[in-house]
Amino acid sequence: MQTNGILGLIILLADIFALFKIAKSAESTGMKLLWIVIVLVLPVLGLIAWFFAGPGDKALKI
Repeated sequence: MQTNGILGLIILLADIFALFKIAKSAESTGMKLLWIVIVLVLPVLGLIAWFFAGPGDKALKI
């Protein structure tokens, strides 16, 4: 089965989405850079951390 490939593709797309949202956020350049490095170095854990604590539209997050 190709489940690993599909899961990897989903993670890649989610990371790209997160990087795009980080770049468009109103945070300082330093904070953006820090979050981008975290998401790139730790793709799964960085994505989870960004989702709960990262820069972006806090009104949409619970």
